[in-house]
Amino acid sequence: MKLRKLHIVLLLVAALVIGLAGGYAGVELAKSDDPTAMDNAGVNQGDQDTNSSGSGTPQNMEKVDQAFKLIKENYLEEIDDKQLVEGAIEGMLSSLDDPYSSYMDVETMEQFNEQIESSFEGIGAEVSMVNDTVTIVAPIKDSPAEQAGLRPNDQVLQVDGESLEGLNLNEAVAKIRGEKGSEVELKIQRAGVSDPFNVTIERDTIPVETVYSKTEEVDGKKTGVLEITNFSERTADEFKNQLQELEDNGIEGLVIDVRGNPGGLLNVVEDVLKEFVPEDMPYLQVEDQNGKKTPYYSELTEKKEYPISVVIDEGSASASEILAVAMKEMGYDVVGQTSFGKGTVQQAVPLGDESTIKLTFYKWLSPEGNWIHEKGVKPTIDVKQPDYYYTNPVQIEEPLTKDQTGDQVKNVQIMLKGLGYDPSRTDGYFNEQTEKAITQFQSDNDLKATGEVNEQTSALIETQIVDQIRNEKDDQQMEKALNEIYK
Repeated sequence: MKLRKLHIVLLLVAALVIGLAGGYAGVELAKSDDPTAMDNAGVNQGDQDTNSSGSGTPQNMEKVDQAFKLIKENYLEEIDDKQLVEGAIEGMLSSLDDPYSSYMDVETMEQFNEQIESSFEGIGAEVSMVNDTVTIVAPIKDSPAEQAGLRPNDQVLQVDGESLEGLNLNEAVAKIRGEKGSEVELKIQRAGVSDPFNVTIERDTIPVETVYSKTEEVDGKKTGVLEITNFSERTADEFKNQLQELEDNGIEGLVIDVRGNPGGLLNVVEDVLKEFVPEDMPYLQVEDQNGKKTPYYSELTEKKEYPISVVIDEGSASASEILAVAMKEMGYDVVGQTSFGKGTVQQAVPLGDESTIKLTFYKWLSPEGNWIHEKGVKPTIDVKQPDYYYTNPVQIEEPLTKDQTGDQVKNVQIMLKGLGYDPSRTDGYFNEQTEKAITQFQSDNDLKATGEVNEQTSALIETQIVDQIRNEKDDQQMEKALNEIYK
């Protein structure tokens, strides 16, 4: 995407993709007749006000100039103008206490543009700054991050042994991303786990396919399943083509899966919703800083004849939530767990030197005018995955043995149970039955059958659990969506 187009993009999610391309957050090309669109300069034009409460330059701006000169003339070490100017911009944005407003320098913008238009390299996770901590929004499907078991709401504390404390989101992302084949070690804090753990991830090319389709037989009825992993430039076309193929194949119901989908292009989710939301209700509303609400409508004359369900989880954010809440307010079931909760819209405004400010301009609202920001979309049918979906990597320094207790033992027990072995308990006490279950696992996998959990045994248990999750075994959320769709 050229910079001449960037002045009309709306950024929907706060996340940055950790990859060579840097800060992909989801964008929309604004329509020329859109009342919320920016003019050619990238900002709304109006009367300039010179006081501090207006939109123009405040009277006390000379303080900034004074500070600039003071530093340049007296600071102990030499510092260039660019560093001071960019620091001032970042300081203003950080004072907003808004994780979704940020400054993107020239390098970040180059990476952003590359990612919008092509594949990229990295670990494949979308992150946001939550309470001053870099937090995983969602790993991308089939990415190294997903394969390593990263999950929504995982906090990234360190990168290759260096703390991320005090860094902004762009600086943190710069440390995590890298070229295909290189490795990065992340220290992760997971909710509900007392101790952080380390994960080593080999960076790779991140897949760009965003829509996956299949059919399932439910009560003798052919049911389509469409999974959307993010809303990128080609997603709407892919979705429409695959939906048409499913309909031509005679589906009698449809499940749309946006779990782990961190968002993307606003115009793309609009195009998807236009396939389902009829003209008599808005599919989206946008509210400006003055409280003015602008609804958006499709030209669809009637809704689909077949029933539809949407599946979400805590990794469904922004554009995914726009889709989910619109379908929910149409009366369709939403199955899974409460979504991430991102309900603001950002404008990317170029500064003339190929750098950009991404600033929160609007709220987006549901068709009925509800704001899900920091609350998320609540499912109509609340379903969690099996316990082993929420287990954590086990850091082995000394083997786990009989009569030990703790979170690591508990994790092993839950994973063993998920793999079909019976430890008899999952409370973190390493009893005799747990020892027998481990011995059986080791024998079944040609490991030395010691009954102790060493590094090799724990790694294989984790690998099999991750594979089982990726292969969608015991996917209770999808199973519930399919079982309920015709009721």
